Amino acid sequence: MSTDYSNYRHSEIDYHLAIGGYHPLDIMVCGATGAGKSTTLNSLFRKTVAKAGEHCEPETQTIVEYRLHPNIRLWDTPGLGDGKHQDRLHGASIRNLLRQTCIISGTPHGLIDLALVIIDASSRDLGTARTLINDFVLQHISPDRVIVAINQADFAMKGRHWDSTRCRPDEVLSSYLTEVATSVRERIAADTGMRVGIPACYSARYHFNIHKLLDSIIDRIPSGRRDSA
Repeated sequence: MSTDYSNYRHSEIDYHLAIGGYHPLDIMVCGATGAGKSTTLNSLFRKTVAKAGEHCEPETQTIVEYRLHPNIRLWDTPGLGDGKHQDRLHGASIRNLLRQTCIISGTPHGLIDLALVIIDASSRDLGTARTLINDFVLQHISPDRVIVAINQADFAMKGRHWDSTRCRPDEVLSSYLTEVATSVRERIAADTGMRVGIPACYSARYHFNIHKLLDSIIDRIPSGRRDSA
């Protein structure tokens, strides 16, 4: 698939950004180590913009910003789950980013407008996602500005039922991914009290359903900037 995602739903994006007064819209990308944040960014850009770790070894150690669209900026954050010491350092970086403000027409606003929490489809452990949402994101951002997405659909059943030729799941895996998305939604509601839409299931590695991930972002662009804390 050769879709240029930088032009995906371009006119709609421009419309929503103009209504909200975003110059740019700032989206924080977060998740556990190994969830595929950097790979997701590379898939969105259709080129390597972020160096991805291998074999669950973290690559992103600092916060880095990328422009997907003239008025959309993505902030890649370090993953949690590397041990208590590293999590304290990375957690502090995430908190500092969420606390940053910017001045728009003389009024202070929170820099980050949306938080995208990426979950690994191959793992049943939502502990890190729960920590990110409860202890970091919801301390600064309202639930309507939080998006949950599920990456690594190709590993959801340990690689079984993934058609690598067509770069998509077969019927068995498709059905399983639907169950995973529903389960994640219900568990997040139970663990955090936050209700989200059905998370998009995608594979950044194979560029599968990236448009679904973008849909979930575009459809959640807020009508106005976030108030500063």
